[in-house]
Amino acid sequence: MADAAVEVTDVFAGYGETDALSGVSLRVEPGELCAVLGPNGAGKSTLVKLLSGLLRPRLGRVAIAGKDVTTLDRRALARLVAVVPQHVEVALGFTVRDVVMMGRAPHQGAWMSAADADRDAVERAIEACDLGDLVERRVATLSGGEQKRVAIARALAQEGKVLVLDEAGAHLDIRHNIAVHEVVRRELAGRGLACVAVLHDLNAAAQYADRIALLKGGRIVAQGTVEEVMTYRRLKEVFEAELYVGVNELDGARYFLPVRPNPRGTA
Repeated sequence: MADAAVEVTDVFAGYGETDALSGVSLRVEPGELCAVLGPNGAGKSTLVKLLSGLLRPRLGRVAIAGKDVTTLDRRALARLVAVVPQHVEVALGFTVRDVVMMGRAPHQGAWMSAADADRDAVERAIEACDLGDLVERRVATLSGGEQKRVAIARALAQEGKVLVLDEAGAHLDIRHNIAVHEVVRRELAGRGLACVAVLHDLNAAAQYADRIALLKGGRIVAQGTVEEVMTYRRLKEVFEAELYVGVNELDGARYFLPVRPNPRGTA
């Protein structure tokens, strides 16, 4: 059996004596997008830290392309995993092109000199994220949404085997939110990239994900296809909120709307 792009096996992990994840297992294949959904405090950010090597499991194993994350140094791990964090740190003094080129650092030598392959990867990422008109702008002068697109382009230029997105659509307008997810889908199809995307947007998850993992209280309570997992009862159980679950007659995609609870005293 071929190695999974991501394999999390019976992991317990957290901070101090408290486990934020308990017995979590997750497998993501090359070419697959797995959306991780759950309420605040469910353990989604802890999972991101495990995949990016910032946190070690107390028990269990986290592997990328068959390699235990805990055995890899930062450079080797960066060749395998590219992470777009929820909150983007502004690179003061650097242009958009400079920052996207930083994604090539794991592939460059000690002198960080750019080869043709590096420049080609950067240009592809800039084009994919619609940044052509901004390449010479300093990142500090950009809007929050533009800075997020730069962070995504940097991650794409890294050309790892796994892309980890922590709320990649946050701060993006509707057009660029759609465009980012379309870019990811193209990368998955074009070069077998795997993606783990932490999302709060249920509609984006339903449209773009191959697999859904629902987290609550540090445990995966369900995982599978959109149709298997994103049901009214399951989502109500996890999010403790009323949601309307509909089906778009044009493409069969599911969509979700929050439902306001009846005000007290009304029918």
